Amino acid sequence: MKLTVNGKEHEVDVEDDMPLLWVLRDELGITGPKYGCGIAQCGACTVHVDGIAVRSCQLAAGDLEGEVTTIEGLGTPEAMHAVQAAWVEHQVAQCGYCQSGQIMQAASFLDLNAAPTDDQIDAAMSGNLCRCGSYPRIRAAVKTAARRLQGV
Repeated sequence: MKLTVNGKEHEVDVEDDMPLLWVLRDELGITGPKYGCGIAQCGACTVHVDGIAVRSCQLAAGDLEGEVTTIEGLGTPEAMHAVQAAWVEHQVAQCGYCQSGQIMQAASFLDLNAAPTDDQIDAAMSGNLCRCGSYPRIRAAVKTAARRLQGV
């Protein structure tokens, strides 16, 4: 099967029912998306498919339609995405395990809602769990990223 990940085309020999998370990690060596719960409840495996946040642990490779972007393809160290830059500025990461999923969820959300309220941010991010409890920093970083994306 062929798939495009972070702008590069890959050909993999996997079963159609293999979760995208395992294709990314085990077949392509892309380790940004993490295994958390395996039932799409924690968000650690969040990636984008055509810009929309999806849980890669529950998306079968055979059902994939569109281009996949992982945290590795969102930005670069030289040109971070606004969400990544805000994460650093607000020192969001503690243990860091959930951060790639959090960032991918926030980036997709901000593409859909450029000027969110606190309640909208909380609702959009509620499906991404942080065991360290850095939710106030996450909200602050999303607000900062939203302002930057708006050019404010």
